[in-house]
Amino acid sequence: MKTLFDKVWDAHVVSQVENGPQVIYIDKHLIHEVTSPQAFAELEARNIPVFRPEQIVATADHNVPTIDQDKPIKEPLSKQQLEQLAINCEKNNISFYGLGHPYQGIIHIISPELGITQPGMSMVCGDSHTSTHGAFGAIAFGIGTSQVAQVFASQCLLMNKPKSMRVTVNGKLNPNVQPKDVILYIISKIGTNSGTGYFCEYAGDVFENMSMEGRMTVCNMSIEMGARGGMIAPDQTTFDYLKGREFAPKGEEWEQKVAYWKTLPTDEGATFDKEVVFDAADIQPMITFGTNPGMGIAVNDVIPSKDSLSENEKDSFEKSLKYMGFKDNQSIINYPIDYVFIGSCTNARIEDLRTVANYVKGKQRNENVVAWIVPGSKQVEKQAIEEGLDKIFEEAGFKLREPGCSACLAMNEDKVPEGKYCVSTSNRNFEGRQGPNSRTLLASPLLAAAAAVHGKIVDINQN
Repeated sequence: MKTLFDKVWDAHVVSQVENGPQVIYIDKHLIHEVTSPQAFAELEARNIPVFRPEQIVATADHNVPTIDQDKPIKEPLSKQQLEQLAINCEKNNISFYGLGHPYQGIIHIISPELGITQPGMSMVCGDSHTSTHGAFGAIAFGIGTSQVAQVFASQCLLMNKPKSMRVTVNGKLNPNVQPKDVILYIISKIGTNSGTGYFCEYAGDVFENMSMEGRMTVCNMSIEMGARGGMIAPDQTTFDYLKGREFAPKGEEWEQKVAYWKTLPTDEGATFDKEVVFDAADIQPMITFGTNPGMGIAVNDVIPSKDSLSENEKDSFEKSLKYMGFKDNQSIINYPIDYVFIGSCTNARIEDLRTVANYVKGKQRNENVVAWIVPGSKQVEKQAIEEGLDKIFEEAGFKLREPGCSACLAMNEDKVPEGKYCVSTSNRNFEGRQGPNSRTLLASPLLAAAAAVHGKIVDINQN
């Protein structure tokens, strides 16, 4: 009996080093402008060609501006990195979706929506949130620059097989609980190190009933509990999402692929190294209060008491609260906020934008809040405009920007100023993540939209 993870991993083992790691074949290598330049330079210095350029896909995302993309980039480093990626891709015959291309966008959003991501694949990228693609039943994980060069040169990686873990959530979700809330709840309960050394499979009817976009949100944040990656078994929802997409299989090949994909779910009776089970009824709309994604609470709850923590947790807890300007035992309902960021590879898909538009329709953004709504790709932007979501946003005092990673990580022009509070749909709330000394509160698109309208943190079930 094999798990989903075992089936996909074992199918990609090229060879085994005696008493050592395995050589794993990589089906798709995703790249962007930040982690690829050094790897390209290493290969060039050693006169090694890119082995299989047709299995690499590149886009511009981390450093791109999200307004005036048709104009020259002002920031010198961003301009240099984007130009270098274009040069490297052209030199090595790699598909590149740069600014202005209809497929450009955040790498973890364009690959699924183009049908590049498929069940049973092994996928890597020089980006930790590559775990997103596990929503399709793929093994997908982030790699470092030296490993990027390794895949360029050989289309393989030398790796030890991770252990397996399963998180099961059954039952019916409460009103206004979104996929982002589910994963924030899981991380808040099991901690940011609980997945270290594991690949995590998400199981149970909560995930079975989720859309593909919701599943991608969950798998995206697997890395935030320390896991190497996250996976959800492919099913009819997966097949319906993929069918007809640009690079998805067609005709007879489609039928053959689906027949194979149906064999991938975990076998009855297969065992995992670790099992965790939750009840959906216990999950409420969530928000983070600290400086790691595990520091989360139900929005209508209070920040934990430091006395409830172990001695070795207290120092970091107090440091985190001091940075955020909060106190233990405090409710953050009605706490004023300054910025709202709706975007990132976690929550910048069309489903997320529809959720926001549905909430803000007929309402007005609070005049004291700066709000950024950033689609994850040109295709998401196009679809939002075709559906009239941009008009709903404009009437409510919002503006739909252009695609990019934006204010997720402050590597571009969209930065949260020092000391300001930002309710963000991104995946990390580390110190300075959205700008030096900025303060990030992670939440779902629905809760973020409500904060933008009210100018403060609100209980979405009461608003």
